[in-house]
Amino acid sequence: MAPKKIPELVNAPHVFCPGCGHGIANRVIAEVIEEVGYAQKTIMTLGVGCSCNMSDHWKCDVLQTAHGRGAACATGVKVARPDLLSIAYQGDGDAYVIGLSETLNAAYRNTPITVFVINNNNFAMTGGQMSWTTMPGQITATSPAGRDVAKTGFPIRVPEIIADFENIAYVARGSVHSVKEIHKLRRYVKNAVEAQLSGEGYSLVEILAPCPTNWGMDIEASINWMEKTVLPYYKLGELKNRREK
Repeated sequence: MAPKKIPELVNAPHVFCPGCGHGIANRVIAEVIEEVGYAQKTIMTLGVGCSCNMSDHWKCDVLQTAHGRGAACATGVKVARPDLLSIAYQGDGDAYVIGLSETLNAAYRNTPITVFVINNNNFAMTGGQMSWTTMPGQITATSPAGRDVAKTGFPIRVPEIIADFENIAYVARGSVHSVKEIHKLRRYVKNAVEAQLSGEGYSLVEILAPCPTNWGMDIEASINWMEKTVLPYYKLGELKNRREK
């Protein structure tokens, strides 16, 4: 059996922390972009956060945005160059907290962009502060006693909000915590990309990912915590299916 080809878009070592889910997500997205023939026709808009590290190893054109402005800048790319694949790649803090307005408005307009959001339940790059996706009781740099939902509210589920918009093309939530779910995630990513390329409109895929460094766990404990605590709250699967042609 021939060895699996490493996508040209990610053929350099990444600098994410050990056990981080970003590297897997990058690989899956790169495979899909190359499969659909857009390796040289993609602009990746990077949000502020751990996604910034992609500029060191990602081999297609990237646009670094201000914090939370990923969807707005990806929209600008698509307006200026509708022939290109325009992708916003963001963390949960960037897309759902700082940039919630941009995220919701791009979806509400059914802007033909594709958004991937890595949800690791915290502001990872800046030291592990609490995000709107942080789990109840979860310890972070700004919730040292655990998140108190009586004071801060419950974790937000943005994909469910967007999936309720009538005209958008596709919404899904995947995970990188197991091989089985990575294979499913690849299908979600491809659907999201194809929804843009076929003119169907806006698509979003949330990707649940471990963050051992900021969670204060080893890799095995991080995966176990995801399975026990995160996945029951953030249900996996397709939340808005593509319209039949």
